[in-house]
Amino acid sequence: LEPMNQPLIVFDMDGVLVDVTESYRETIAQTVKHFTGVDLTREQIQDYKNQGGWNDDWELTHHLIKVAGKEIPFETARDYFQSIFLGNGEGGLILREEWVARPGMLEELNRQFQFAVFTGRPKAEAELTLNRFAGGVVFHPVVGMYEVENRKPHPEGLLRILKANPGRKVYYIGDTVDDARCARAAKVPFIGIAAPSNPRYLDLVFLFQEEGASAIIDDINVLPEVFAA
Repeated sequence: LEPMNQPLIVFDMDGVLVDVTESYRETIAQTVKHFTGVDLTREQIQDYKNQGGWNDDWELTHHLIKVAGKEIPFETARDYFQSIFLGNGEGGLILREEWVARPGMLEELNRQFQFAVFTGRPKAEAELTLNRFAGGVVFHPVVGMYEVENRKPHPEGLLRILKANPGRKVYYIGDTVDDARCARAAKVPFIGIAAPSNPRYLDLVFLFQEEGASAIIDDINVLPEVFAA
């Protein structure tokens, strides 16, 4: 297929292209602990993600601090979060991220599909990680937190990508119920990532089924089989 006619796979980032268990999820836990002394479990964080509406990790962190009985300004929570995550030039938790794709898998898939990213991260943080791991694989466009007025589950980011790619088949790949709802609202087939290591794995599988996912897989390394089927 000519590149212009190739279908487009739009990836969410966290939990899809990169394992953020030890980066974003750990940063949530450490920030909440810092302000409240409360030790959050991974299950508790996942329960919020499964509720939907908590795509923004800064907002979730601020909310969890409030739930634990501490009132602090949103900016205070966000700035502390960013200081641990990015590490103020030192080794932040972003360096603990692990690239999910096996060597060569994306390059192979890239022969049949073009790639883009729609993430709740700020675009600059998404590009830091893509530049570190993705090698020669191009993701275009990269739509992040500040490129849209309305965040997921609102479909604005996907609709913007659709508009720039008229007539092209588009798929969205995500790991939260907000991703699934976003795809459904944009009328784009959704492929859900439910990692067996997820502390609320079965809940997530059921949520994806309810949202009409066209496939549910353990991780993106299975994508070549999904598209070959």
